[in-house]
Amino acid sequence: MGVSGSGKTVIGKALAQKINAEFIDGDNLHSQRNVDKMAAGIPLTDADRLDWLQLIAKVGREHAGNGANCIIACSALKKSYRDLLREDNESIRFVYLKGSFDLIHDRIVKRAHQYMPSSLLQSQFETLEEPQTDEPDVFTVSIDQSIPEIVEEIVKADLIS
Repeated sequence: MGVSGSGKTVIGKALAQKINAEFIDGDNLHSQRNVDKMAAGIPLTDADRLDWLQLIAKVGREHAGNGANCIIACSALKKSYRDLLREDNESIRFVYLKGSFDLIHDRIVKRAHQYMPSSLLQSQFETLEEPQTDEPDVFTVSIDQSIPEIVEEIVKADLIS
């Protein structure tokens, strides 16, 4: 989890490969309406995100129900979003890819993304509710290190049960 440009896809793919899990990019589960809205530089509302979050939760539950490990890249910016994703899925764990606005902005302007313009980054930070101590299933890792270092830190956290 994390704001756009925090490395969810890159870290998620590398982590999935390292632990032999399936990687699912939550970006690919957005409705066309949401994609069009973001491409136009319009931030999504909670109502816009609801169907998307419900679909991600369903995918996560299906994998857990089959005993399969999967990594799903999803912003999960608010506690209420994470709570929705947790419903009926006791095995879910979150990795919060934490970074400063400046670090992430520098990264996001250098990349090509199918629909997420850098102009929406500020709205993502405004929406972000960083995990607190009442969310013990969230592991926070700083993204101001290399991809292999981040992946190794996540693996050492032993989140897979």
